[in-house]
Amino acid sequence: MATCSSQTLALQRNSCKQNSFMEKLMTKIFNFYDEQSLIDVTFKVSNPTALVPAHRLILAAASPYFENLFNGNQGTNPVIEINDIDSDIFEHLITFCYTGEASITVNNVAAVLNAAIVLQLDDAITSSVDYLITHIDEYTLQGAYTLERETQCEVLRQKIIEYETQNFMEISRSDEFLNFYVEKLQRILVSDNLNITREEDAYDAIQRWYNYDVPARQENLPLLIACLRLTQFNVDFLITHIQPLPGCELLVFKALSWIGVPTARPMINIRFTEPRGVGATNCGEKTILALCSQNPKLLQYNKTEDKWQEYASIKIDYELYRTVLEDDNLLFIGGYKNCTTLNVVRSWNIRNKTWQNFPVMIQARRAHCVVELDDKIYAIGGCEDRALSSVERYTTSDGWKFVNSLIVGRDNASAVTLNNKIYVMGGYNSCRGQLKQLKSIECYNPNSNTWTSCADMTKCHILPGVAAHKGHIYVLGRGDEYSHVCVERYDPQQNTWSQICSLDVDPGYIACVLLDNKLWAIGGQSESAGKSCVSVFDEENFCWVERCLLPERKVCNCFVVPETLLFSM
Repeated sequence: MATCSSQTLALQRNSCKQNSFMEKLMTKIFNFYDEQSLIDVTFKVSNPTALVPAHRLILAAASPYFENLFNGNQGTNPVIEINDIDSDIFEHLITFCYTGEASITVNNVAAVLNAAIVLQLDDAITSSVDYLITHIDEYTLQGAYTLERETQCEVLRQKIIEYETQNFMEISRSDEFLNFYVEKLQRILVSDNLNITREEDAYDAIQRWYNYDVPARQENLPLLIACLRLTQFNVDFLITHIQPLPGCELLVFKALSWIGVPTARPMINIRFTEPRGVGATNCGEKTILALCSQNPKLLQYNKTEDKWQEYASIKIDYELYRTVLEDDNLLFIGGYKNCTTLNVVRSWNIRNKTWQNFPVMIQARRAHCVVELDDKIYAIGGCEDRALSSVERYTTSDGWKFVNSLIVGRDNASAVTLNNKIYVMGGYNSCRGQLKQLKSIECYNPNSNTWTSCADMTKCHILPGVAAHKGHIYVLGRGDEYSHVCVERYDPQQNTWSQICSLDVDPGYIACVLLDNKLWAIGGQSESAGKSCVSVFDEENFCWVERCLLPERKVCNCFVVPETLLFSM
């Protein structure tokens, strides 16, 4: 008799022979099953009663359940009764033992999973869970939660956690989220792959869960706050929002000490000190979409190959619109067509590349600012026949409503959010028929519905690239320079501006985004190549590092999105 090692050696001598041998062997086994030839066991299954023939050797090799059954006292019986599995489901899983495939549907996936657990068919369990997660919209998330509780299936539990991690923003707004038990929420929040745009998103979700039942959840609140990357918050945010929470004072003290006293860090016991994404797996990877206005199109950045490729063309017949990312949709807000300023709002779905109309704004606008804050969309300033100071806000419940106006009307400005506030900077203001360039910056507090003036920038900037990063606001624009991009940084705590190293490219349209916790500048022209430049700020060496040029000259805006959102291309 050949030993296991001698069989393996013989088959490994020629992989082609091995593949051919295995193919012939499996074909013969399938034929035996289809023809019910050489059958040595029959199962009598109930509901409805049916006889299911099979081969002991195949089933024993596929599952320890059958191996133990056939080696037990009743294992030699020619007919074995199965009473706790429906006959059609049992037959599907017997077929799986031969083929590795089962007929799984939304209607039977729960029964197949339950039976696969009983029969210890690990591969069938995995197939069932994968099918369920793939069809979660049809099966419903609530149904998946119920099935996981009933089966206590670890594979399903892990897959649900992965799904919740990747779709956290959507799930955190659901009613099911309010009833998550604290251990489950902890498992999600600690993940490096948590799919959020900013750490404040996780904080907001905790607050929503906590406020649903404050008396019962107060004791567990510090456990969840400890899952946040506290050292990534601004000092003001820590003091204003987190320190007042019951039981969180020590956590905030440690985070403030870590931020303020770097030399003391080795002595500070704090759970997370790095931002999310450090050491994360590919399932949570994000990339950049660049919206280019020349023959409007979206370009996708491939980080692995450091190159850009077209994701989609966008058919739009007007200009001077502004865009904002809302979940899986790009909102095109306002614009200009045939000498007319527009109040139109249209939504373009990134996943399926289709348009939908949105409620129109109250005020027609072009060359304005748009930002999203706390699930609300703000349209700020811009111009119609003059620079506008009006600001309106969109919510799904109330539509567009005016809020307090800017102190100074402006168009071609830029805006960014930081610490639950909106900052608007630069642009033009019409003054006695003249366009006045602005250095000024204003801050909007949605809680008090007020705008306040902040310290002026060191230079005037028209439509600069802006981004919030590590508690500061970065502004990239031309200023009064014509040979390079000026970069300055605002400290909201000190209300001061400072210049940092310039970007050595010809000024032009430029966007600024955060990817992998680094500041990316996309735009500014390479005159020799006739393309837009792409650079990443190296904070350690205080310099800009060039990446692959963008194959288009005019960049309207850039967005950071999960790579999984673009799989359909």
